[in-house]
Amino acid sequence: MKPSEIAALLRPRRPVFRPTARRLARSRTVDDLRRIARRRLPRPVFDYIDGGAEDELTLRANTGAFDDLVLLPRVLRDVDDVDLTTAILGSESALPIALAPTGFTRMVHHEGELAVARAAARAGVPYTLSTMGTRSIERVAAETDGAQWFQLYVWRDRGLARELIARAKEAGYAALVLTVDVPVPGARERDLRNGFTIPPSLGLRTFFEGAKHPHWWWRFLTRDVMSFESVSDRAASPSGVMQFLAEQFDPSVTWDDLDWMRQAWDGPFVLKGVVHPDDARQAVDLGVTGIVVSNHGGRQLDRGPATIDALPGVVDAVGDRLEVLFDSGIRRGRDIVTALALGARACMIGRAYLYGLATAGEQGVDHAIALLTAELRRSMQLVGARTVSELEPSMVIRRSRA
Repeated sequence: MKPSEIAALLRPRRPVFRPTARRLARSRTVDDLRRIARRRLPRPVFDYIDGGAEDELTLRANTGAFDDLVLLPRVLRDVDDVDLTTAILGSESALPIALAPTGFTRMVHHEGELAVARAAARAGVPYTLSTMGTRSIERVAAETDGAQWFQLYVWRDRGLARELIARAKEAGYAALVLTVDVPVPGARERDLRNGFTIPPSLGLRTFFEGAKHPHWWWRFLTRDVMSFESVSDRAASPSGVMQFLAEQFDPSVTWDDLDWMRQAWDGPFVLKGVVHPDDARQAVDLGVTGIVVSNHGGRQLDRGPATIDALPGVVDAVGDRLEVLFDSGIRRGRDIVTALALGARACMIGRAYLYGLATAGEQGVDHAIALLTAELRRSMQLVGARTVSELEPSMVIRRSRA
């Protein structure tokens, strides 16, 4: 070859000097973000966001069950212009996605919930603030301008629950998401083995973990003390709040306890953590707006069903009478397509954006959403769907039949 021809073939990449930009450039999938997050976070913090209950059978099933499903494409359809907009709980979302509630988010990155809420607003999708969030109801509402939902548990202290509902309503949150699959906390055995605490205690093991992750540790030590800001007035210290919250989960809660919540909240009311069709039917009788088919990301009952396996039965039972959202196990845009085809109105994303947050803060959350969006759009084009409403159950078959 002539030197000029060789020169034309040699196209070296421009060096990327900013560490954040380098990390994002190396991240082509959510799994790439997970690998980087694992390197950047102290082991107990990574295991907290990554782990599940007991032997983590349900955690693995949530992602593994997607591998048993095949998307059956339609061809020769005009998919040049794909519309991803979706009406969720009565409001338009740019994507069939909502960001799920996650607790203790400032442990992953010092900007925590504020970074996630800002990224959600830019993407045009709802963000759900957790009761266990490390920024308050009011601050998240004041500092971000996107659609916001508030997640709540049924506490023993019903007065606290009423107070949180009133504050969320006053702050302008659009929907109330009640998590119903935590009568007691699941056994997160990775956390137990790691001696994980909120906030992290400065023991010998924690010290050495911090030494291996100095950037994370420096930011943790030099920022304001992390607490559960929406309930921080219930105890004199962060550790006191943690003990208070641990005592608040109420195993005696029944359907009868939910009626006053529905009456107290005058907007969309959603139950998160439903996997049984009979429970979904009971939710219809209660008059809720929607349910989230979820097993808490595999963090509660181990050996529970994968949510993608539970979804069709729930949709068959109630899909025309309330909105069915999907949660747990989403790692790819094709997973979103599969859940939508099986009847979900939208998918809630949790771990995927936490991996992005750990990788590059707010930019990492943007990147995680962008990765899923690109995969979602491409997968819809490849199955021959121009809109979310064109996705249908006939496009999904079991691999044993493929």
